[in-house]
Amino acid sequence: MIVGMTDAGGADEQAAGKSGDGEPPRSITPFIVAAVVAALVLGGVLIAGLVSPVEKNVTDSDRIAGAVREFAEASSRYGVEPPREAVCPGFVPARSPLAGQLKPGETGKDIEIARFGPVQVNGDTATIEVTSEVEGEEKTATWWLFLTDGDWLVCNLPVE
Repeated sequence: MIVGMTDAGGADEQAAGKSGDGEPPRSITPFIVAAVVAALVLGGVLIAGLVSPVEKNVTDSDRIAGAVREFAEASSRYGVEPPREAVCPGFVPARSPLAGQLKPGETGKDIEIARFGPVQVNGDTATIEVTSEVEGEEKTATWWLFLTDGDWLVCNLPVE
């Protein structure tokens, strides 16, 4: 009987020293390394976002569409003669892309850009097909824009 007790005591000692399957004790080192790597990756993403702002990822088509919307908003407030900073140099109101929809002296009309068609960029000039709506009346036309001091500005329709 004494022999049986000794064996039981040895099994308890073995269970306390090892995990039963012969595996070494677990360590938290891999988890710490994974957390550090994740923190470094997250930090890299945040730094990249600060160094490369979203504005630099905007395409010419996006900027041209934005210029058309700004022109429509300015024309809604100021009529056929929007402020000089909203149009390219030498802008002639009578040849505005909205000339058939707005009359001289009219202001406060609701101008909606219904949709955009294809954009063609050729260096510092661009054309875009725009469907505009003024007081329920839609008109589709090709608008001309020029790149001036880094900004796309709406210009006159060419003389045909």
